[in-house]
Amino acid sequence: MTATGWIGKPVRRVEDARLLTGRGTYIDDHPPVANLFHAAIVRSPHAHARILGYEVKAARALPGIVGVLTGEDVLKHTKPFAVGVTAPVRYYCAATDKARFVGEPVAVVVGKSRYVAEDAADLVQVRYEPLPAVVDPERALEPDAPVLHEAVGSNLANNRRLVYGDPDGAFREADVVVRERFKFPKYGSTPIETYGVVARWDALDGVCTVWSNFMGPFIMHPLTARVLGLPENRLRFIVPPDIGGSFGIKSLIYPYMALIALASKLTGVAVKWIEDRHEHLLASSTGTDRIAYREVAAKKDGTILGMRFRWLDNVGGYIRSPEPGCSFRPTGNFVGPYRFQHLEVDASTVMTNKSLTGPNRGYACGHLYFESEGMLDRLADELGMDPAELRRRNLIQPQAMPYRTPSGGLYDSGDYPKAFEKALELAKYDELRREQARARAAGRYVGIGLALAVDPSVSNMGYVATALDPQFRAKPEYLPKSGAVDSATVKVDPLGRVIAILGTTPQGQGHQTVVSQIVADELGLHPEDVTVVDEMDTFTRIWSISSGTYSSRFGSVGTSAVALAARKLKAKLVEYAAHLMDVPAAQLEWSDGAVRRRAGKGPAYSVKDLAGRAHWNTESLPDGMEPGLQATAVFGFGVSKAVDAEDRVNSSNTYGFIAEVMAVEVDPQTAAITILRYVTVHDAGTIINPMIAEGQIYGGALHGLGGALYEELQYDEAGQCLTGSFMDYLVPTASEAPTIEIAHVVSPSPLTPLGSKGLGESSSMTVPAVIANAVSDALRPLGIRINELPMTPSKLWKMIDRAGRGHTPRP
Repeated sequence: MTATGWIGKPVRRVEDARLLTGRGTYIDDHPPVANLFHAAIVRSPHAHARILGYEVKAARALPGIVGVLTGEDVLKHTKPFAVGVTAPVRYYCAATDKARFVGEPVAVVVGKSRYVAEDAADLVQVRYEPLPAVVDPERALEPDAPVLHEAVGSNLANNRRLVYGDPDGAFREADVVVRERFKFPKYGSTPIETYGVVARWDALDGVCTVWSNFMGPFIMHPLTARVLGLPENRLRFIVPPDIGGSFGIKSLIYPYMALIALASKLTGVAVKWIEDRHEHLLASSTGTDRIAYREVAAKKDGTILGMRFRWLDNVGGYIRSPEPGCSFRPTGNFVGPYRFQHLEVDASTVMTNKSLTGPNRGYACGHLYFESEGMLDRLADELGMDPAELRRRNLIQPQAMPYRTPSGGLYDSGDYPKAFEKALELAKYDELRREQARARAAGRYVGIGLALAVDPSVSNMGYVATALDPQFRAKPEYLPKSGAVDSATVKVDPLGRVIAILGTTPQGQGHQTVVSQIVADELGLHPEDVTVVDEMDTFTRIWSISSGTYSSRFGSVGTSAVALAARKLKAKLVEYAAHLMDVPAAQLEWSDGAVRRRAGKGPAYSVKDLAGRAHWNTESLPDGMEPGLQATAVFGFGVSKAVDAEDRVNSSNTYGFIAEVMAVEVDPQTAAITILRYVTVHDAGTIINPMIAEGQIYGGALHGLGGALYEELQYDEAGQCLTGSFMDYLVPTASEAPTIEIAHVVSPSPLTPLGSKGLGESSSMTVPAVIANAVSDALRPLGIRINELPMTPSKLWKMIDRAGRGHTPRP
């Protein structure tokens, strides 16, 4: 903690007064341009169908309608989006030849109001030739399965076999090998605010401006410019100050940005489209559902020698950027917090007739740890060892930090055993085991679950190239990818008030509060003296392809840019004061918001003093000093490298740690799960605002709980979505939220100026694993192991019934 101590304090969020009084500015609140027209999207009712033609005369004839776009217009006026694999998948912003999932856009109607646009959309007739559908990724790879993309020739979008160390040797040396099949559900984030886009294509200056609640990454800006046939400096993205939640899902709004921009171009009017909830559940974005096969090799003493992963990630009707991140986003932390060196990963991404996928909170890590932590419990059971003791024996030790994983990750700091022991102590683990024994003796089904995870934050853009084989990456024309940067500007007005300017697209994380704390800490001010402007505009902000708020990056890279900008400004103020005092800058120090002599004698210049002089009398500046009191910093990580020839990549830039303990009871009559105790310990480096941090942990935990117990986008065999409303798609509410005991261990990152790391995804990664392990432990007397999510009461009841519901528990 610094001298003034704002960092580390639970400062109340400055955003809340505005948001709670209805003064937030969201995409649907205030039209940015006059005379807006409204779009309604016609969507495919078929999961798989060839488009034979369109009949739009009746729709165009409806009063108030200014235009109807079809797939023919999309094919004529746009290009397909670039995809991250070599398979020739042509993904447009709307269907052009075939519809490949229910809800895929096939036409757009633009009218004076949403009402008339919706009425006209009902009049659009699309002629289809229905085709057989496939929704299961294993079935999709069978030789006789319907093929979605004839140019690809199969439904396999990508496959990579990654080998680190000598996994075959590890399995030969093993005393014990454990195998399991896992199934992870397709679920999303259901943010309160759905997608929204406003586009204006100005024919006079050739600039297309798109307002949207897009969260980044801004690599999608050049991709969208290419699709629309625009130079990048003629495509302007503007994000409003407030976004009503995202959790990864709004990174996939970019196809609609292109579609509505095209609608504006062809109709000559500004066009607005706000997604409704049914559209969101049907066709926005979700995480992938996965079928995984796991193997672990170990010695009799519990030492893990190696693992084998094989999985099929279901990306839906098309693979689109940033997929196949579902397979490769956690490459650097594939081994989690464990020190085994031998690993084989066989990763396939498969296209089926489901809706499309992309980042969802904890991108691919929920899948990873559900499988890995489940395997550790199975291994402990096989060895007759306490699952806590098995984990202790395999944890990476603090003296090994910074630690290079076999797959290329560089864990920057951490004391994993300390955090784990703290979680066990808070949960009173030994006492829980005794209580469990008493409960079992009384015929109750009580279980205890553990889950440990490395929490990766700030994705290195280079990880996406892991999807390409080394021979392709070695071609002279291939451009290596790497990096993770962000920028900030801090300036002082003539009265000494400070303004910090960012473009980080916050979605409720409290960026304004955190930035005001950092700047106040650096300059010796009060947070109320700092105004934070956090609005993204690609024409006015400094940005890169990695800009945005995703991958928990603000806590590491955004805060670092702010701290560096404030320090640059402070150095300039000290230099200016040294000139005014006619002393060397080395004899001065920054203390209590002012520049003073180190000896403590003579005048002191506050920020206000220096600002007044600098702004009102530029003659007083020293020779060579640039007028104006502002500083801009762009922060990047030197550890962000491109993937190497051995498929190793540091896929993130900072790595936290999570240790969780959960106790549950399962009612064998109803299969209801009651959480009795839930302890979570996090190491996210320096915690800037613990209140905000714990809010993120709570949110992540509830998100993970949804995927573990409630949420799944379900489809029938014909590809029809069965969960297109909140009547059928269940999400946890406040009444389902458990009491969470939260604690922290602090291992500052050596890579960031403040020692901070990200934790916005946090327990969303671990809750599916910890609760599945707890329920497995509870039902162990019945021989039940959870290998599939969500654990809905109906699914669980059938498992209990098959195993012999009502049996007397066995130890």
